Amino acid sequence: MAVLRICLSGDEVLKAKAKPISKITKQIRQLLDDMAQTMYESNGVGLAAPQVGHSLQIVVIDVGHGLIELMNPVIVEREGEETAQEGCLSIPNVYGEVCRSARVIAEGYDRTGRKIRVEGRGLLARAIQHELDHLEGVLFIEKAENIEQKELTE
Repeated sequence: MAVLRICLSGDEVLKAKAKPISKITKQIRQLLDDMAQTMYESNGVGLAAPQVGHSLQIVVIDVGHGLIELMNPVIVEREGEETAQEGCLSIPNVYGEVCRSARVIAEGYDRTGRKIRVEGRGLLARAIQHELDHLEGVLFIEKAENIEQKELTE
């Protein structure tokens, strides 16, 4: 596994609509592994393939309950609404309040090509929606209010 370079706001790949995965190859499985490693090393809870320079419909998420890998994900059900603060590995030290669905169900494929459903509430619902926005070329700051920059303190 390798830690990949995270693309930052302004990088064109972050604004493009990601392409669907048509075949799960050894390279796709390696990308999933590298994305997970990159997410963990960066202390993130989610990462989309465009954030590491690959315009592909792949996301990895772990809000503390184990790794979720989704390819060609779509949200098939939404419920409720809640606003909370978000940040993004591609926009370091910037945070804003974003209104999102309180509960979502997403469908996609795992690394074996098996169709899976993931139900998320709270942080998991927020992470799913945030990462799937990346696949559409949408950054959280386009939806955020009360945006603020926080300086790192050591």
